[in-house]
Amino acid sequence: MRFGVVVFPGSNCDADCYHVVDQVMGHPVTYLWHGDKDLKNVDCIILPGGFSYGDYLRTGAIARFSPIMDKVVEFGEKGGFILGICNGFQILTETGLLPGALIRNPSLRFICKDSYLRVEQNETPFTGKYQSKQVIKVPIAHGEGSYVADKETLEKMEKAGQIVFRYSTSQGEITQEANPNGSARNIAGIINEKGNILGMMPHPERCAEAILGGEDGKLLFESLINWWQGGKA
Repeated sequence: MRFGVVVFPGSNCDADCYHVVDQVMGHPVTYLWHGDKDLKNVDCIILPGGFSYGDYLRTGAIARFSPIMDKVVEFGEKGGFILGICNGFQILTETGLLPGALIRNPSLRFICKDSYLRVEQNETPFTGKYQSKQVIKVPIAHGEGSYVADKETLEKMEKAGQIVFRYSTSQGEITQEANPNGSARNIAGIINEKGNILGMMPHPERCAEAILGGEDGKLLFESLINWWQGGKA
């Protein structure tokens, strides 16, 4: 499976994503420059975390108009796999590839710590290696990670199984105290209706090796590769 990591001015997790795909998963990966329009025949695009264009105007708003994003949107609409992490998730909502928006944390502070997530949906290309309701530990690092959407959209997503990860306690309880950024319904990650585009605020690439303290994030990449290879479980 061939991966492409988009690099915007201000991206700072691009090398991390590249490393995981290349060194941990052992799959081909290339950087995709924001000013280009060539996706280099990749099978999955990763929009990494960081501060694209300095988060000016609002997170993801300027990156959305980068030349390469027209091709990324077209790629996603045709069923290509896209993984948006943190700033990448914000960009996906700005493009309309995913519903809702990410706004400032209620604390108005940047939050950087481990978070617990409950896997709500394990029948997706990105989560097939997880168990339903499994609790995983994944780092977060963001100042604008509060997911919001109107009630109708939230209800539609619930019914369609588009809510993939929720912030939880270490025991899997969905509580207000376990929600680090005030996201609606403790939402930490969602998928589009077709199931080929995932956006999440936590960083799976930062917990894909034992040396970093955990490998829960590695299962996400394993799930996608397994799906691509025909395992679908």
